Amino acid sequence: MKLATLRTADGTRAVRLDGDTLVDLGYADLGELFAEDDWQGKAAAASGTAYPVEGADFAPVVPNPSKVVCVGHNYTNHIKEMGRELPSYPTLFPKFADTLIGANDDIAKPAETDTLDWEVELAVVIGRQVRRAGERQAADAIAGFTVMNDISLRDWQFRTIEWTQGKIWEATTPVGPYVVTTDEVGGVRPALQVTTTVDGEVMQQDDTGTLLFDPVFLVRYVSTVITLKPGDIIATGTPAGVGNARDPKVFLLPGQTVVTEIAGLGACSNKVVEG
Repeated sequence: MKLATLRTADGTRAVRLDGDTLVDLGYADLGELFAEDDWQGKAAAASGTAYPVEGADFAPVVPNPSKVVCVGHNYTNHIKEMGRELPSYPTLFPKFADTLIGANDDIAKPAETDTLDWEVELAVVIGRQVRRAGERQAADAIAGFTVMNDISLRDWQFRTIEWTQGKIWEATTPVGPYVVTTDEVGGVRPALQVTTTVDGEVMQQDDTGTLLFDPVFLVRYVSTVITLKPGDIIATGTPAGVGNARDPKVFLLPGQTVVTEIAGLGACSNKVVEG
């Protein structure tokens, strides 16, 4: 299934993609759906109001996750382009719900930076509460996958050795448009092409099969630290090709369109505007 959270005149609605329509599942958003027992069965059986896909206004797939945990340095090529050694453990940092925007929303460039950068990421969406998950528990806790563009303010990110302040700017991180269940993408360790383009020019291209720490490992690792709840998101890191690592460096400017796409999941397509 491909599931989404849709903005409507009456508020947000959890929907399922059926051909060229989005079928209302009877819940306000996917976070509310994933909190239900047997959410898969309920989502598959729902037959509510149908909305057209054309012109759909997608909200972040989970508008209010209890936590968003991001992983740095998780593609071998990206680690090398940043001049670092392969890590023994994942590098983690948080995002917040206020940071997230919809898959087609504009990205408002903050006036405080001229180093706005892109990062295409496979994001894991949690569908079952877990703490200290084993292998099977971790796999079963994955509701599906979505696309995230971990927009980064590089000047703020590297003000200190801790990155968070460059990663959490309000309303800068597209996520969506769909959560695609694992059965549609080859399971809980998918090998999917990831791509970023800026005004049609390819900037990043890799395969999620080359992740250093795969989705199941990350659910196990993060759930050891803190309880993962339905609707929580783990962003698995970005491949080589970020603007900050180029020579000369390249950053996003107002008027440009950045598209982050993962095969089988869809794409976030966002115009950069003045903040």
